[in-house]
Amino acid sequence: MLADVFGVDGIIVLVVVVVLLFGGAAIPKLARNLGSAKNEFEKGLEDGKKASVPAPAAPAVLPVVDASTQATGVVSSAPAAEHIQRS
Repeated sequence: MLADVFGVDGIIVLVVVVVLLFGGAAIPKLARNLGSAKNEFEKGLEDGKKASVPAPAAPAVLPVVDASTQATGVVSSAPAAEHIQRS
């Protein structure tokens, strides 16, 4: 890909300039840091995909409607089994 843009001569000049700027000892550190940054980026993408999956919805609590509710207009949020036991 770079050879298409710069040509072989351009690649050689680019490598020489990088070696002169960073030095021979710093290039492996730079490559290692780039690799770990890539891994962290991919890990963040995976975490983002996992977080975007919606969690299953909790069951809704339906109001209990009976004769006393119709008379008073007050709706109880208690489960039906508890409401029946109180009656």
